[in-house]
Amino acid sequence: MPMMPVTDSMFLLVETREHPMHVGGLQLFTKPDGAGDDYLAKLRHDMLENTEVRSLFRRRLAKPVNSLGYLAWVEDNDLDLHYHFRHSALPQPGRVRELLELTSRWHSTLLDRHRPLWEIHLVEGLNDDRFAMYSKVHHAVMDGVSALRHLQGILSDDPSATDCPAPWGSRSPQRPRRPRPGPFDLLRTARRTTEQLAGLAPAAVRVANEAFREHRLTLPMQAPRTMLNVPIGGARRFAAQSWPLDRVRGVASAAGVSRNDVVLAMCAGALRDYLIEQRALPDAPLVAMVPVSLRTRSDGGEASGNQIGAMLCNLGTDRTDPAARLAVIARSMRDGKRLFKDLTPLQVLLLSALNVAPLGASPVPGFVNNTRPPFNVVISNVPGPRKQMYWNGAKLDGVYPASVLLDGQALNITLTSNGDNLDFGITGCRRSVPHLQRLLTHLDTALAELEYATR
Repeated sequence: MPMMPVTDSMFLLVETREHPMHVGGLQLFTKPDGAGDDYLAKLRHDMLENTEVRSLFRRRLAKPVNSLGYLAWVEDNDLDLHYHFRHSALPQPGRVRELLELTSRWHSTLLDRHRPLWEIHLVEGLNDDRFAMYSKVHHAVMDGVSALRHLQGILSDDPSATDCPAPWGSRSPQRPRRPRPGPFDLLRTARRTTEQLAGLAPAAVRVANEAFREHRLTLPMQAPRTMLNVPIGGARRFAAQSWPLDRVRGVASAAGVSRNDVVLAMCAGALRDYLIEQRALPDAPLVAMVPVSLRTRSDGGEASGNQIGAMLCNLGTDRTDPAARLAVIARSMRDGKRLFKDLTPLQVLLLSALNVAPLGASPVPGFVNNTRPPFNVVISNVPGPRKQMYWNGAKLDGVYPASVLLDGQALNITLTSNGDNLDFGITGCRRSVPHLQRLLTHLDTALAELEYATR
């Protein structure tokens, strides 16, 4: 019975009906040439015949331990794939609008804790003869980076390949269990941990110096209160769109900044315009929490669990000039990255915990309404496929992430690279973020303004 890391069990502890704690993704595919009307039915049938299941997808929760919650996993030896892998159809006229509305509803519902914590929906009925797949998995099982790595692991860059695994499968053989650590292994681990903890004091001094004397770091609880930082309900809205990666590269090259800086500036411009439209733009600049993957290149392609740091970024939404806004963002991210680079992984985790710690008090009645938010919005850029990919001959057209919301954090923007495109997925509280799809229009405007300002 494998024990669950504390970071993973916390996602189960804080989950409520208003706060589903799963990450999701919507993938769009073009059917291969010659696909008939029964293509998806046959595809699902063939997938269900594949009973090779990655062990991660067999895990279900062990019984909770009193008030401590869920602390361990057990293996489900009677996995009901027909329950987890579902076949659905869109209502007419079968536009992307109907697909996004259906995705919004699926992303609003909790996963069944008596079963392994994942679902996959195969969707037909799009009026352009494409099909979609929406999947969701609990954050306690894997984070967004792990989920995207898993997706890439079942795809192929060969359009003629027909041996791609099922979404719950794997190309890699199951890894053998690691031997139990011996006493000397435990001693070495304890010594490394002690050394890292001893380094926390000088790390804290460095953080304080950067933040208070040099005023270079963005700290939690400095963000202004906005309409996005309110208690939320359980219903979600989801919007998605793609932009050419070359346009973002062009701005980055002209301005001498990173592509992620340009993405953050796109989001900052869109949020500024959206809040002006809602007559709700604060005078102080918005602050974004930018998740940073702490995985190393040696981590396998089938990484699981959660290894995420949290960096805070000044979005410069008080600046009217897009170029000046981009400069503020680039400087804020550069300072944060420099600090993270000088810290050990444990110290980065602890600083990240400090950045997000106020979210832990969000369930306390009145806390969200009577305190400043630790940050205003989460903006996450997750690496995705670098070239055109296929799934058993079907061409992958889009990968749109859907993420988690919390009390006080009613909006999440997550994007991923997908060949020559950047695919944005925007998740919002249905009650608190009206006209969510308007953010897509504002993102497009913000990119055009950056192109004009940096040419």
